[in-house]
Amino acid sequence: MLLRPYQEAAVSDACKALDKHGNTIVVAPTGAGKTIMLSALVGERYKDGKKILVMQHRDELVDQNKSKFERINPYITTSIVNGTIKNWDGNTIFSMVQTISRERNLRDRPKFDMVVVDESHHAAADTYLKVINAVKEDNPDAEIVGFTATPNRGDGKGLRSVFNNCSHQIEITTLIREGFLVSPKTYVIDCGVKDQLSGVSRKGNDFDMDEVEAIMNRKVINEAVVDNWIEKAGDRKTVVFCSTIKHAEDLLIEFLEADINAEMVTGETPKSDRAKILNDLTYGDLQVVVNVAVLTEGFDAPPLSCIVLTRPCSQKGTMVQMIGRGLRTIDPEEFPGIVKTDCVVLDFGTSVLTHGSLEDSVNLDDREKGEAPIKKCPSCEAEVPMGTKICPFCEHEFISEQEEKEELSDIQMTEYDLMKMSPFRWIDLFGDGSLRMAMGFEGFVGVANTSGLSISFGKTKSGRVQLKVLAVGGSAQATAAADDFLREIEDGSAAKKTKRWLDQRATEKQREHLRKQGIEVGLMDFSWTKYRAACMLNFMWNKTVIEQAVEKYL
Repeated sequence: MLLRPYQEAAVSDACKALDKHGNTIVVAPTGAGKTIMLSALVGERYKDGKKILVMQHRDELVDQNKSKFERINPYITTSIVNGTIKNWDGNTIFSMVQTISRERNLRDRPKFDMVVVDESHHAAADTYLKVINAVKEDNPDAEIVGFTATPNRGDGKGLRSVFNNCSHQIEITTLIREGFLVSPKTYVIDCGVKDQLSGVSRKGNDFDMDEVEAIMNRKVINEAVVDNWIEKAGDRKTVVFCSTIKHAEDLLIEFLEADINAEMVTGETPKSDRAKILNDLTYGDLQVVVNVAVLTEGFDAPPLSCIVLTRPCSQKGTMVQMIGRGLRTIDPEEFPGIVKTDCVVLDFGTSVLTHGSLEDSVNLDDREKGEAPIKKCPSCEAEVPMGTKICPFCEHEFISEQEEKEELSDIQMTEYDLMKMSPFRWIDLFGDGSLRMAMGFEGFVGVANTSGLSISFGKTKSGRVQLKVLAVGGSAQATAAADDFLREIEDGSAAKKTKRWLDQRATEKQREHLRKQGIEVGLMDFSWTKYRAACMLNFMWNKTVIEQAVEKYL
């Protein structure tokens, strides 16, 4: 498997930080592939006989992380320690923190050389510190590495007790720009309460939500929320974030009175009921889920394409987490017939005005290879990447006098660059951009552009994967899915096909096959290379099934 370019950079920078500090944290938004980066990093640091502990805070993540890890590192043995299984034999052990922090398990544990903390914003919690401190007592040289989308904890407790640096920070806009997430389409709607919201006091690490409710939970405002939603997003799967349970209850009534299929989830909702509601939102007819800050983390419903904020966010990270719930791309195989090109954000709590939109931090310049430049935060003294705008440890804002802001409309500028960054060569088969293809030793992919949509598809030569649609949406989104498909089935040898093979003239046998397909190739036509001919022939031999797959979305 081949990593995406930003994943390679994150792993490389993390390795350098571990060499220097013995610990580091990588900040990457939902959709960046944290488990893949985690696995690749362990693979880079692993030596025979080493013991690695991977800690998760939820039981379902143990199996998920272990499965992905084994695909990337098949040569490293793995095992699980949970409530029923106590297998310490693997070189890499996966365990939920609540399990391994128990006294008996801590007593029975082997000596670890590395601890990896998934969702590491939890790392300052007592259970995590208990395990990490025990590991460091046994082995002071043990490396500690964390991966998270949100390094700032809700309780305000910092992570400096575990990490003293952030080696790499991937911005959510990078993933949007490169097609791995969809773009937010944001509307800020002031219902005449902007000034009142600006005067709300703080309570702990957030605004006082009782004060927010007193301002926002009025029938006239709740009706405006539903009316604006119907106008701008009435056909979209939606999650609404409210200030309090009473606020959520009253807003739910307005949705129901408008004949909208809606439900409510709070911290008091039984686990089984919550699971059913979220499953109905993802796969069923449920259209709107109203909640009180319980769906900011650990919840993924790709068909979700509208986020409604009816409360302000004191921290930008909280706002980004909420909006991020709606930015997942769609797998056409899992959700046939659903096309998702963007996510509508309706902000009634003016968080976007407070923190700036997600687009404010877009940087269209590629980072040069080599030693990753760092700077020290003047507030908490943590080392962070030079391009960091907000410190992931203390939220100190770095201000540049000559800072230039790029608009989200500029994102498409790098669309073709994604193909240039791909380790596989892309061919414009007909010279008009209607169909581009790339291939490796194990399969091929293509991106068809028609009727304002880009549709990508892929197939393995072995037949292990029959031709399948990979993505439907914007060009960057479709290209990213196609590139990912090839990266998953190929290795470095395929991506680095010799220049001779890529550029050498097509063989006579290839020319003969092209002529059989009605394509005349003259003896002096040097534009037909072996690679271009192979791409065209793969298209012609699969033309019928490709056209059938594409036509479903027209």
